[in-house]
Amino acid sequence: MGKILITGGLGYIGSHTCLLFLENGYEVIAYDLLINSELKTFYKIQALLREKNLDLTKKFSFVKGDIRNKKLLSEVFHRNKSIGKPITGVIHFAGLKSVQISINEPLLYWDCNVNGTINLLEIMENNNCKNIVFSSSATVYGESKNNLLDEHTELNPCNPYGSTKLAVENILKNLSKSKKNWRIGILRYFNPAGAHPSGILGEFPKSNLENLFPKICDVAAKKKDKIFLYGKNWPTKDGTCIRDYLHVMDLSEAHLLTYEHLITNKEFLIFNVGSGKGTSVLELLKIFEDTNKCNIPFEFADEREGDVSRLVADTKLITSKLNWSIKRDLFEICKSGWSFYKKKNNIF
Repeated sequence: MGKILITGGLGYIGSHTCLLFLENGYEVIAYDLLINSELKTFYKIQALLREKNLDLTKKFSFVKGDIRNKKLLSEVFHRNKSIGKPITGVIHFAGLKSVQISINEPLLYWDCNVNGTINLLEIMENNNCKNIVFSSSATVYGESKNNLLDEHTELNPCNPYGSTKLAVENILKNLSKSKKNWRIGILRYFNPAGAHPSGILGEFPKSNLENLFPKICDVAAKKKDKIFLYGKNWPTKDGTCIRDYLHVMDLSEAHLLTYEHLITNKEFLIFNVGSGKGTSVLELLKIFEDTNKCNIPFEFADEREGDVSRLVADTKLITSKLNWSIKRDLFEICKSGWSFYKKKNNIF
């Protein structure tokens, strides 16, 4: 099946994707700097494999590293080539992802997300590894009047984070045009949430808590008194932002399907990955409360710089091309996310 390098492989989406590729017969190297992840996740993935009686733990390895470290990246490729098991493809998650920090520290974001990716691509080229799926984001669209955003919607990111994602997309487009033997997939995903059904893997940001679900869980666990909602006068049905939430397992499956399509088809692909359904922040709080039988107090705060009112995916392209669609709804997202949070924090 080949050996896959998954950058950011112990992060939230990366860990679920590592597990899925391993379960489907691939050898996997997780390459991660552990800025917003932890080494424990490597052992959790191994434990999940053993629970399924899958003798795959020897096919899973970890390297602590920065994608800007060209020497270490080269060593990883050369080492695997020297033992007759070259890296044949890359799933590229590694990068910084805070909208707010990107506004305050744009140079850091351009260095890590763009220069780091250039390093990775150069090393892949030097080692004849020409298959990559890149983790992009719906933030490349910015504010739009369209109810659903398809892959041809105008690209106009509202913050440096989104701008770095778009810059990498453009680099990959240039590479695809100049090097016909590259197979490239770009996944623009919307709002991943939820957790692995085991409750072992999930989202646990170590710092700079921005994503909504961990904040909701903190309030549900009474670690915080309330959640702050940024803005109540957005041009939406209830005045709060509308987002498109998809289960992290559905997103991981989109990466696997995209990669397996690429290795048999020399193509350049861009797909939106979302549920295609818009949910306001207030609606999400209500669904979480009803699903998990808890109360989530909230208070409105000022709008945040870099936010947009609505981001909802048109997913017809990935459905028609790969026969991908979501299998898990918001109920499952809320249930699995809270289950992981409780297990992670020993809440019974």
